[in-house]
Amino acid sequence: MQAFPDAGSLREPRSLDDLLLYRLSRAMRTSSGMATRMVEGGFGITRREWGMIGTLAQRGEMTSSALAAHLHLDRVRTSRGLRSLVEKKLVVRRQDAEDRREVHVRLSASGEQLYGKLFPRIAGLNTELLEGITPAHLEIFLQCLRHLEQRGNELSAQGVVMEKADRRSGGTRHRWPEREAGGGS
Repeated sequence: MQAFPDAGSLREPRSLDDLLLYRLSRAMRTSSGMATRMVEGGFGITRREWGMIGTLAQRGEMTSSALAAHLHLDRVRTSRGLRSLVEKKLVVRRQDAEDRREVHVRLSASGEQLYGKLFPRIAGLNTELLEGITPAHLEIFLQCLRHLEQRGNELSAQGVVMEKADRRSGGTRHRWPEREAGGGS
């Protein structure tokens, strides 16, 4: 296992292991892999579809745009996920009577049934992951998560990172500086 950074290393990173986002990503990968296997292997849905099902189970019927915003997904990915869930008969769509461009979505009876079976298993996994963390440390952890989320929203709104991802043209693999300058192969 790689060395775990201390607070000073996080504030002044000198290596990949000292980067907060890298450490968070590592923690997420080790844990979310189990959840992914559970939802995909055990229930035949993707993680993104699970997020949609969970949101609809808790919030009820909503527009596809509101669902996308809630999950921080773009509308195209949300639309694809919803199309898949409709094909699996887990979600029902209906067009808005007043604004025909707007689509409302809700869980079907099968979707509600799937949520009822899957949520307790995901909740159990969460409980297992928190095993050994004292209530006091857990409260501090939650305060830190709230801060990171708020700060991330603030930085995003300020436009701290000006670059935009261009995944439609294959991500960054087509734009290496060496290639543009003629130095790459």
